[in-house]
Amino acid sequence: MVFLHTFFSAIIMILLISLLILVHELGHFLAAKLVGIRVDKFGFGLPVGPVLFKKKIGETEIMIHAFLLGGYVSFPDDDEDSELPKDSPLRYSNKTVGQRALVISMGVIFNVILAYLLIFLTGLIWQKLPENKYIIAFEKFAPTAVESVKESGIEKGDIIYSVNGNAITYPMALNKYLEASKEFDGYSKQATIEKKLDELKKINPFLKEMSASDKVNKGSIIKFPEFTDEEEVKLTFDNLIGLEKYKPIETKLSEKQRALRDEINYAKEYQLKEDTLLIDIAAAISDTKKPVYIVVKRNGEEVKLNKIYSDRKGKIGIEQKYTESYKETKTIKQLIPAVFDYVNYTMGIMMYSLGKLFTGKVPVSEMNGIIAITKIGTEIIANSGLFQGLLLTAMISLNLALLNILPIPALDGGHLLFLLIEKITGKPVNKEFIEKLSSVFFYLLIALMVLIIYNDIHSWVIGKI
Repeated sequence: MVFLHTFFSAIIMILLISLLILVHELGHFLAAKLVGIRVDKFGFGLPVGPVLFKKKIGETEIMIHAFLLGGYVSFPDDDEDSELPKDSPLRYSNKTVGQRALVISMGVIFNVILAYLLIFLTGLIWQKLPENKYIIAFEKFAPTAVESVKESGIEKGDIIYSVNGNAITYPMALNKYLEASKEFDGYSKQATIEKKLDELKKINPFLKEMSASDKVNKGSIIKFPEFTDEEEVKLTFDNLIGLEKYKPIETKLSEKQRALRDEINYAKEYQLKEDTLLIDIAAAISDTKKPVYIVVKRNGEEVKLNKIYSDRKGKIGIEQKYTESYKETKTIKQLIPAVFDYVNYTMGIMMYSLGKLFTGKVPVSEMNGIIAITKIGTEIIANSGLFQGLLLTAMISLNLALLNILPIPALDGGHLLFLLIEKITGKPVNKEFIEKLSSVFFYLLIALMVLIIYNDIHSWVIGKI
């Protein structure tokens, strides 16, 4: 039964994604018909591999290709052997710049309209829409719970309100803080290392005249100053939403320093097993624990817990309950602003993420595509229901619109850019130049698609998605 449920959820998700492509191409098709352009072909899927279905309806040949990741609308201008005269008003090239711009942009417009429609229908039928915030509550201690969390004062039902001074509204936010705060993470501030160096010299008189780069002889017994906490971790918005991995800004300990740290393990003194640089000893005792400061809400009041420490795997051993926060949409007055809020938030995150991608802050290796979307969508539908699947589809539709409108040759935005240049200069951009440039970018996009599919498969295999 579980397999069948997952299988049908996958089919639903694939159909929903297919709907987005169909709607996009339908926008181009209807706009072309509206301004009097003949449409020779309406293709669903990329024109590679076998054709699954072909039928001529009126002047248009409807085709479904085996490779479903795409679609196209073909005009007489795309066929050098077309019998239609070059000056025919039925050709795309003989229409005004405004008419051609309408045809090009209508695919994007239809995707945006579809997104609004899906969100509106979801809110209308479901009578609620997500606020894009989560309530994270403490459920119980796991058998692996660390001592500090047991002594923190946390109680069942406590809502995790903030961590290290930052409000928590994302499902995995607490986990990200705990992972970044793990004990013996292999990093320490340079100032801390220098401080420990001075302290070592004070309590070990025979080290007083030594420099940081001097070696302490094998067999020497070193007394250690009090082990102190490192500073708490501060995560950025990008870290919390998964756009950027957390990277410590402290000094990274060498392999030798980390091995020595593990050997010492908070001991009060230690006999060296080999000649060791004094700086290595200072670094080894500088990498300790990073406290996690959690504020919870209990009965509507904020309660500051005793500081908590992650273990060496970045865990504290608690079970959390995630509850998504929703806005009621039982009336039209509630529904309309909720729909616009949802779209504005989604588009804001997309544009922000896209900006990070183009500035190199998010590497291409972190990008995922159709396989990941289908898998995640399948799990959402299977576990959370069709309405969440519809909202995901709306988000993908907005994403498709945003990407397509980018001024990149081979995309709708690229064609619009050429039309803008034509409008400004009063003459069309050289057709051969457009075709060559679009061809180059088409193959670059195909290469990017292959890379993203590889990312998807790799992420699936290692359990990342």
